[in-house]
Amino acid sequence: MSDLPPALDLGPNGSPKPEKPAAQLPGWLRRTEAEQRWPAALAIAVAIFIHLVLPPDLAPHPRWMLPGLESALLISIVAVNPLRINRRTRIARPLSIGLAALLTVVTAWSVGLLVRALFAQTHGEVPPAHLLLWGAAIWLTNVIVFALWFWEGDRGGPGARADGESPHPDFLFTQMQVPELAHHDWEPGFFDYFYLAFTNATAFSPTDTLPMSAWAKMLMVAESVISLVTVLLVVARAVNVIGG
Repeated sequence: MSDLPPALDLGPNGSPKPEKPAAQLPGWLRRTEAEQRWPAALAIAVAIFIHLVLPPDLAPHPRWMLPGLESALLISIVAVNPLRINRRTRIARPLSIGLAALLTVVTAWSVGLLVRALFAQTHGEVPPAHLLLWGAAIWLTNVIVFALWFWEGDRGGPGARADGESPHPDFLFTQMQVPELAHHDWEPGFFDYFYLAFTNATAFSPTDTLPMSAWAKMLMVAESVISLVTVLLVVARAVNVIGG
């Protein structure tokens, strides 16, 4: 093994750069107050509500089992850590990952049922409003689900981000590239990841936020594929019914 010391970050004159005090670092690189629970909880509640009100032909069966399990997980997470997301209640993160996975299964299942229903229906049998309404609802749950995955995965999740544990982001936001244009205490929150998921589902590509890690890129690909299938099939079927 080499006995050489690790490489130093050198300044323009060749001398090592002094480390910045924590207070001078941008918010996303240092320890900050834990993120609030309610934005993610509200988005999850919306997704669960959509799963509950989906028509029988677009919902997994047994009809109430999976949304009921989703609701139980959400209630458990909020009860364990209701206001702020911190590292002291470590049981909350496995519960959150499990809830995101369950939401993903139900949403993907609903997309599959929607595709099957679109191909199974004969010309003119499906009201265009029905297609557009429930197709849009499933599309929205897809956005919420991937926003949760982005939020839970980036730099170890919201608790780890609040502790400033990792300086290597999985998603590179504009405020990280141009910190002088952002508030000193800025760090990404759930709405930032929701915006990322929304733009990825509409543009089918990164807009102002770049995926840095392999898993982040694969998740964005998966979301784009699901969104593309949903949008193209639903719009094409609705136009076909309207035109007929």
